[in-house]
Amino acid sequence: MLNETLKNHHIILASGSPRRQQFFKELGLDFEIRLKPIKEEFPSRLKHIEITDYLAHLKAIPFKDELKANDILITSDTIVWHNDKALGKPEDELDAFAMLKLLSDSTHEVITSVCFTTTTFEKTINDITKVTFKNLTDEEINYYIHTCKPLDKAGAYGIQEWIGQIAVTNIQGSYFNVMGMPTHLVYKSLIDIVNESQKH
Repeated sequence: MLNETLKNHHIILASGSPRRQQFFKELGLDFEIRLKPIKEEFPSRLKHIEITDYLAHLKAIPFKDELKANDILITSDTIVWHNDKALGKPEDELDAFAMLKLLSDSTHEVITSVCFTTTTFEKTINDITKVTFKNLTDEEINYYIHTCKPLDKAGAYGIQEWIGQIAVTNIQGSYFNVMGMPTHLVYKSLIDIVNESQKH
């Protein structure tokens, strides 16, 4: 359905994340994966959604000069926000353990920003989901880290994995956003972009 709407556009997903790529396939999109290395650094003054908005935009910059008239470039970033601090991807297993220990027996926010860039405009959307974890034992944390190797995930966990099944006691908002892509907003935004472009 979405493919028909976007038949005159070329979607470029600038993400190496297998989960994000799978979401795009499940949305029924034809898309190209295009990757460029980028340092995911942000000014320390930024807080909360300012961080993910900034990084999603930053990831789009290296592609801007090569976009064609019908291209829609999609870049995104996800963080876990807890105790007024951003948790990105852990550096190693020790870092992952420390992050999960922090998230244990508390509620955190998962924030994802998605940036849509064309030759004529840029639009960034974001979504926030609140996730509550039960009290995790050290054994459970270690088992999860050694079994699922969550070093490529913000906050050191994937909700779709074992830890999501045993630890998540409450979720407010989009489940898919916690996996790294607020698919309902991406779907709506792509339709809005096409409708807007047809007016001009």
